[in-house]
Amino acid sequence: MAPRDWLRPPRFALPLFLAVTLCPAAALIWLGWRVLDLDQALARQQVRDRLEYAADLIEAGLERELEAIGAHIPAQLVSSDEAFSRSGALVVALTSGGLEAHGGAPLLYAPAVPDNTEPPASTWAAGELHEFRDGDYGKAATVFHALAASDDRRIRAGALVRLARNLRKANKPVEALETYRALADLDNARVGGEPAALVGLEARCRLLHDLGRPAEARAEAARARADLERGRWPIERTAFLFHYEQAERCEPESQNGGGEGDTASNHRDALALAAAVDILWRDWLETGRLQAEWRGRRSVWIDNRGVLLVWQGSPERLVGFVAGPEYLATQWRRVWIDQRTSMTLIDGDGHRVLGGTPASHAIQAARLATDTRLPWTIRVASAEPAQELADITRRRRLLLASLGLVGFLVLAGSYFVARAIQRELAVARLQTDFVSAVSHEFRTPLTSMRHLAELLKDGQVGNESRRQQYYEVLAREAERLHRFVETLLNFGRMDAGAEQYRFEREDPASLVLQIVGEFRAEPPGHGRRINVSPNGGLPPARIDREAFARAFWNLLDNAAKYSADDAPIDVELGLEGSRIAISVRDRGSGIPAAEHKRIFEKFVRGAAARESGVKGTGVGLALVSHVVRGHGGDVRLTSDVGGGSTFTILIPIAEELT
Repeated sequence: MAPRDWLRPPRFALPLFLAVTLCPAAALIWLGWRVLDLDQALARQQVRDRLEYAADLIEAGLERELEAIGAHIPAQLVSSDEAFSRSGALVVALTSGGLEAHGGAPLLYAPAVPDNTEPPASTWAAGELHEFRDGDYGKAATVFHALAASDDRRIRAGALVRLARNLRKANKPVEALETYRALADLDNARVGGEPAALVGLEARCRLLHDLGRPAEARAEAARARADLERGRWPIERTAFLFHYEQAERCEPESQNGGGEGDTASNHRDALALAAAVDILWRDWLETGRLQAEWRGRRSVWIDNRGVLLVWQGSPERLVGFVAGPEYLATQWRRVWIDQRTSMTLIDGDGHRVLGGTPASHAIQAARLATDTRLPWTIRVASAEPAQELADITRRRRLLLASLGLVGFLVLAGSYFVARAIQRELAVARLQTDFVSAVSHEFRTPLTSMRHLAELLKDGQVGNESRRQQYYEVLAREAERLHRFVETLLNFGRMDAGAEQYRFEREDPASLVLQIVGEFRAEPPGHGRRINVSPNGGLPPARIDREAFARAFWNLLDNAAKYSADDAPIDVELGLEGSRIAISVRDRGSGIPAAEHKRIFEKFVRGAAARESGVKGTGVGLALVSHVVRGHGGDVRLTSDVGGGSTFTILIPIAEELT
């Protein structure tokens, strides 16, 4: 096996190297991906643990609040603190007859109203005979006016209603308005089962409207509505809704009842509280009497509002605490202490009582009502789920970037290592080829010289002309070796950057003709047809004569090597802008385009040269490139496979060279 074959890589060296490198890289990437998944799961678990902890705190806080409410319901009943009114909660005491007492927020209507016995019909008989039988409204008014001075509020209220009616029939609207005013100021009295004051206000509103006094009518309607909203009179639900609608009709510009905004929302909250009290009372009537001691808590859904009921009572009397979402959101805000979480309360029917609806993809912690004995299911989620996901995504991206960087470094390192190995092997092969070529270049002339020297030394050449011929051959081979050694030494100095050029003004055409003449006199140029087309009008250039001669000689030598013996070599001189162009064209096999740049590298030879067995060391064109660049010029190659090659030296004229 030749020495150079030892430096050739095994056939599967690169695939084997890539396999050995890529398998650990793939394993590293897989492990990194697993770490990424585990980190993401850990991040989600950390968020879930934080939410579970917050849910435990909220559950405990709600339980404490409900226990405190249950323990202090009687005390809250007698409390006069207006905070209940502002916070949307009230306390009621109920009996089988209906509402006994209440405190806190206004109760718009009562679950039941105690019967209010009307005065006997004989009380009004005298006045009604004058009104309906005789049509004498004046006498009827006199009778009812006297009754209106009674100490009995029931008689006074009934008398005022009948007095105002007769005054209207007698066409005395001003006196009727004053009578209705007196009726509106009469509290704790009922007329026909309705609050006397409410009847008086509504009657004044209608009469003022009939008299063409709309502003005063609206004022009376606003007063009636305000009294209804603050629960001034214990009336039933149907009566409340009817009278409230009447007040709104008389006050068409009102923005309070049916309009939008905070006031309308507060009104609906108050309606929900009253409806919850009604539910509490009915449930107590149906089930409470069956128990000796009755207490509990639940959540009800009324008009898209969740209302909390907490009660404690007996078969005879029930005390209940009723709170709307406003109370839960304001008074219990301290319960959800973790500001990074959002809490949602859901009643037994699946309605959202309090809090926002968590996103479907958000991480949540839940506490079911069946497990906590609370009247709601608790759901706790992050207050900023997008931020939570962004944190997880940021960590994932960081790990991905780190994993990608590691993978890139592994792959890049493998690539550069493989490339470096390939280059080192290629350089080793080139150096081996160079050593082999140099050895061959030395061996051939030395063999001839040794053989001729032995013949001359042994006196085996008797003919003087023959001896002279041998001396000439020895001199020529010695010159050839000298030129070859000088070429190698000069290239070594150029490659090391130690070559010093000595520029002089030269005529390019004369220098080229001289070098061509010298080349023709040497064996490579013997019998070779070299066509020179000098341009006598070329400007001078600053040239290192010896270095340029070596470079140009190499071009002529290559043209001779790679051309047939009878093929001519063309040398042309000309100007290209501010540079002198000196071209050498051969008729050889040409150089593939893929090799145009590499053949100017040291020790590199073209594929055609290696296949055809042409002698060479691979430093000739590298030397040409060094010399031309040292002159501030360039070397250009144009070649077609099968059509020969043209090497053009471009050097600046003397005026442009610095």
